[in-house]
Amino acid sequence: MTEETPGFEEEPDVPSGATPEDAASKGAEPDSAKESGPAAPAGDVQQNDTQTALIAQLDQVRTALGERTADLQRLQAEYQNYRRRVERDRVTVKEIAVANLLTELLPVLDDIGRAREHAELVGGFKSVAESLETVAAKMGLQQFGKEGEPFDPTIHEALMHSYAPDVTEDTCVAILQPGYRFGERTIRPARVAVAEPQPGATPGEKASSADEPDTDEESGGPDEG
Repeated sequence: MTEETPGFEEEPDVPSGATPEDAASKGAEPDSAKESGPAAPAGDVQQNDTQTALIAQLDQVRTALGERTADLQRLQAEYQNYRRRVERDRVTVKEIAVANLLTELLPVLDDIGRAREHAELVGGFKSVAESLETVAAKMGLQQFGKEGEPFDPTIHEALMHSYAPDVTEDTCVAILQPGYRFGERTIRPARVAVAEPQPGATPGEKASSADEPDTDEESGGPDEG
């Protein structure tokens, strides 16, 4: 057994040919490593990179979700407009079809009216005629045109024209053929005889002139003698 000589420390192994400075630097390496402190773990760095990538992906997903939501809202608005347009067109087509059917029935209704005026609407014919008029009214057919109402060229068709001293405006004095409307649509205008005010005179002026006393009769003529 070899005994260690007290008072001597073991020196680090130095390769042959090395200078004393190399030996000193090699022996100082452990102290410098201790002074620099521990290095950051590789797992923490990798975790930070993963979080950054996840945040970027989340932002992309949010952007895509906003775009898809806007597209869905736009499609929904277009679909609602399409439904309203289809419903409006459906109602319009239905109204046109009903109006065309009622227009074809107008000559029959005219015959029924003339038969009623001549007291020929009796028996089974009367029952059928009233049923037809009821069905036409349920479908929305309305008759218009009365004597004494003001003449309106948008709903009246003047077939006869005359002057009358007792009217102040163009007036329907006779209904030659009634008019019919379906909702706000005029199917046929009322055919009427129209009277206008007498030219150059009004009912008030005529009445005042008729009420004036005869001055010659009241005066009794010229005095004699």
